[in-house]
Amino acid sequence: MKRIITFGTFDVFHVGHINLLERARALGGHLTVGISSDELNMSKKGRMPIYPYTSRARIIQSLRCVDEVFKEESLEQKPEYLQHYKADMLVMGDDWKGRFDHLKVYCEVHYLPRTPSISTTELIEVIKEVP
Repeated sequence: MKRIITFGTFDVFHVGHINLLERARALGGHLTVGISSDELNMSKKGRMPIYPYTSRARIIQSLRCVDEVFKEESLEQKPEYLQHYKADMLVMGDDWKGRFDHLKVYCEVHYLPRTPSISTTELIEVIKEVP
């Protein structure tokens, strides 16, 4: 059974997230999802997520295509996460294309096309503008 791993914030959950997770799972028999901690999201995006980690983790864990979730505390720990969860393949959206190629020494790296016309960042900006 091929073990797949992916990472994300999964804030303001939308169909693009579902598409990524279902397609990732279809590449193997077990899907592990690393969900950015609130603090990691703040450091990489300059803002706290809309929903706290516990809520985001509960949403992701409830999906049929997801076998296990864990809290991603640091971008620099990706090699340790890949080894700890015995990943055969890292799957990320193609907006990250090439940024994780250095991890090919640990497992296969695969980039999936993003769902067109959907972006969490854009959704948050639209929501913030609603009176």
